[in-house]
Amino acid sequence: MSVEVKICGLSSEETLCAAISAGADLVGFVFYPPSPRAVTPERARELAKLVPSNVKKVGLFVNASDDLILEATREAGLDLMQLQGDEPPSRLVDLKQLTGLPVMKAIKLRAHEDLRLARDYFKVADRLLFDAKAPPELKDALPGGNALSFDWTMLEGHTCPLPWMLAGGLRPDNIAEAVAVTSTRALDVSSGVESSPGVKDTALIRTFLEIAKDL
Repeated sequence: MSVEVKICGLSSEETLCAAISAGADLVGFVFYPPSPRAVTPERARELAKLVPSNVKKVGLFVNASDDLILEATREAGLDLMQLQGDEPPSRLVDLKQLTGLPVMKAIKLRAHEDLRLARDYFKVADRLLFDAKAPPELKDALPGGNALSFDWTMLEGHTCPLPWMLAGGLRPDNIAEAVAVTSTRALDVSSGVESSPGVKDTALIRTFLEIAKDL
């Protein structure tokens, strides 16, 4: 079985189509205004028209209001919510009832003790995403997409009752090692396929997917 790949933070027709044609399984739209990758629900609606039914549309939210989530869900026809903020387990329950959509919760890792937080979401999340936690000294850090990785050996031999994805500092030149160490079968990339923050590179997208699909 090939590695599942999500290309996150897509905001242009060109890069979205490049991701789809190269074999992306999921495409992500960021609904977090401080991010250089952010799109409005209206913009996401236009992009979503280009996404075939076999590719899942994911909306990334950070401590978002019900109104924003409902609007984005409606406009973009989302298939999955990705919660990248400090949302407690109870918030996942509420949002699943509100939207009828499955939820992927990001768990941010820097040390082994951070991994324990995942347990709180086992019964309420549909998927987990293990991402890098930004160090406190990093100014203006985003909730994700900071081009940072974590010590992948933390996930070596780790068992999780939910499907999960690996994120954080992934690039075409390191995903083979990431998969080998963590045994993940799903990758989420954003900054690793950009020429500058928020600007996706079609060549990097194609290269990333070509490598990932051969793993």
